[in-house]
Amino acid sequence: MPHAPRIELHPVNQRVQVHVGGTLLADSTNALELRETGYPPRHYFPREDVRMDLLTTSKTTTHCPFKGNTVYFSLGDNIDIAWSYEQPVEGMEAMAGRVAFGGEGCVINA
Repeated sequence: MPHAPRIELHPVNQRVQVHVGGTLLADSTNALELRETGYPPRHYFPREDVRMDLLTTSKTTTHCPFKGNTVYFSLGDNIDIAWSYEQPVEGMEAMAGRVAFGGEGCVINA
């Protein structure tokens, strides 16, 4: 098994928003920031603060041995711009059902 990266979750004490193509997709004062060795920090939003009605579930799935199985979401031609760990591994339960964004076209304002 690969060496486990250092993963830390921190509450964000400010408003965080995500826009794609001028559309506001997420707006929260209750986001978590995930810091993982070798990756840029990512904001994970409570699902109730995300416009899930605009996202469609992608056919893409992945597995991270340190976080769990990943479900991806798309917005029109913006494929796999969001993801979620529906049932994260032990120790990462705070991420359950939260949604993160990334990729071309995503503008995250923190």
